[in-house]
Amino acid sequence: MLLIDKEHKLEHTPLVATIGFFDGVHTGHRFLIEQVKQEAAKRGLPSAVITFPIHPRKVLHADYQPALLCGFDEKIERLSSTGIDYCICLDFSIEISELSAHNFMQDILKKTYMVDILIIGYDHRFGHNRQDGFTDYKRYGDEMGMAVLEAKELPGNEHVSSSRIRTLLGEGDVEKAAKLLSYNYAISGKIVEGFKVGRTIGFPTANIQVWETYKVIPAFGVYAVYVHVDGLRYDGMLYIGKRPTLHNGDNISIEVNLFGFDGDLYNKSLTTEFLEFVRPDEKFIDIDTLKEQIRRDKDTVISVIENYKRLKS
Repeated sequence: MLLIDKEHKLEHTPLVATIGFFDGVHTGHRFLIEQVKQEAAKRGLPSAVITFPIHPRKVLHADYQPALLCGFDEKIERLSSTGIDYCICLDFSIEISELSAHNFMQDILKKTYMVDILIIGYDHRFGHNRQDGFTDYKRYGDEMGMAVLEAKELPGNEHVSSSRIRTLLGEGDVEKAAKLLSYNYAISGKIVEGFKVGRTIGFPTANIQVWETYKVIPAFGVYAVYVHVDGLRYDGMLYIGKRPTLHNGDNISIEVNLFGFDGDLYNKSLTTEFLEFVRPDEKFIDIDTLKEQIRRDKDTVISVIENYKRLKS
């Protein structure tokens, strides 16, 4: 996949394209992109997705804080895995937001990016105030020599959307989220200095400071995870919560215990891949009770990961 932005220009060639924010690049997005690729192959043209580095609502409302399934770099990586030819990164602006759908299609899609065939997601709208629909897009396309096609909906009874996946993660249902995403949800960050309580109770943890400000953090609790660091993968147990037993106040901690790791993680980058929710966060009567629960959690996590590996082998 070739990335097209301010620094990387597009070859002057007609395209088959679709447009959207593509947060998470989930199975619904992938089904749409597959239709773009098929149409492009049929016509002997390159395929493209047009997306935005920053959420359009963030551009229009500076105080808007989007909850995102992936940051920009991760989104580009996910889009690259679809086999699309081009990813066009369009810098959304106030001026673009004020364009009617007709003018956006004519000035941006047709003149700037030479989109000959535009495939629209079945529920997607664009243009000023999103007031036009597919019938309008098709009519505008006919006027300017752009074929506008409506994409088929993902088959099956399963509703797939970025908002639904966010809801599932907020409920801790990382397994269901993974099915809709087509991959395990993950967070990445830098290891920072924590309270160092974990090592005193026999479970040293790495405290994660997530890179992406707006990244969706799953529900509080304990999870079975894979941990990727320095090119290696470890089994692990991750905790998200306010550490109520330790009177942590309102500070939210994200801590991971890597199994079989012996070394210094401080200031390193790592990625945790969520496999399964183990239990919710809770307050225990004392440290000894907490330690006993963590021991049971680790046994559960080991069992969960062994079962996960069996199912995937």
